[in-house]
Amino acid sequence: MDRHQRVTVEAEPYPFELVPAQCALLIIDMQRDFLEAGGFGAMLGNDVSQLRRTIEPNRRLLAAWRTAGLQVMHTREGHRPDLSDLPPAKKIRGRGKTCIGDVGPMGRILVRGEPGHDIIPELYPLTGEPVIDKPGKGAFYATDLDALLRNFGIQHLLVCGVTTEVCVNTTVREANDRGYRCVVLADCCASYFPQFHETGLAMIKAQGAIFGWVSDSKAALAAIR
Repeated sequence: MDRHQRVTVEAEPYPFELVPAQCALLIIDMQRDFLEAGGFGAMLGNDVSQLRRTIEPNRRLLAAWRTAGLQVMHTREGHRPDLSDLPPAKKIRGRGKTCIGDVGPMGRILVRGEPGHDIIPELYPLTGEPVIDKPGKGAFYATDLDALLRNFGIQHLLVCGVTTEVCVNTTVREANDRGYRCVVLADCCASYFPQFHETGLAMIKAQGAIFGWVSDSKAALAAIR
């Protein structure tokens, strides 16, 4: 594959063209607390199998992307140990007995450095792959993601991760406003609520790709092969 040769990814609402050397694979919040059976998500009563179905397609895509020598980036949602970057409105939202910063099944919930905050072993970052620690839902808010992408010469993003309607959707909207073109890979994203997954994808590709395109890992793998 010529990394500088334009390729086409079959997508909705119409095919998406990208230059591999200018495209990053952005894997959002594939963290233990969200995806593992003993994590915070499961503690809240969520069915983590809805998210875990994305692990294998993400693993295959990540391996191919690395083999091709293309840019990979990861994000994690979480806060400083002293919670100084946690807005009070976020901490109390949901009125749960256990909230951000409290001790959960895998250490303090959504606190950087705790076991549950880290990325699952199946998709663990390699040395040299940037990990963006974000305090909010969107990967651009209060992070250096935009600066890194521009330094790397990135114009296109393949977006994967969880959850579709929250952190994935927010990040794609932020990216769109900054001039990046995004393809969301449906089988590499998920929600605890399947109907929200479908609606989240529909909102992205509506009105002629108002925020971005929707495809899948099979189409992305075909393009870079």
